[in-house]
Amino acid sequence: MATTYAHDPDALLTRDALAAALTETGYPVKAKTLSTKATRGGGPPFRHFGSRVLYRWADALAWAESRMSPPRSSTSEADARPLA
Repeated sequence: MATTYAHDPDALLTRDALAAALTETGYPVKAKTLSTKATRGGGPPFRHFGSRVLYRWADALAWAESRMSPPRSSTSEADARPLA
C-alpha cells in the first residue's frame, strides 16, 4: 500500500488509509488515535472534502517523524543530565 503513494507527497489519504500507511512505514498509529487528535489537537494537519477527512501524505509523514525521539545508544540516556 505505501508504495502507491510513497513517491507522491501530495497523495490524499482517508484516516483509515493513513493509519495503515503510517503503520506500514514504521510509525504504528490507529485511525481512532488520529480521530482523537483531530478533535483535541496534536495530530497531523487534515482537510475536509465534503464530510470526508483527508490527510496529505507528506504532512502526515512529517508529523510522524517529528514525534520520534533523538537517537540513543542506551535506555539510561533519557535519565542522564547534560553536563553544564
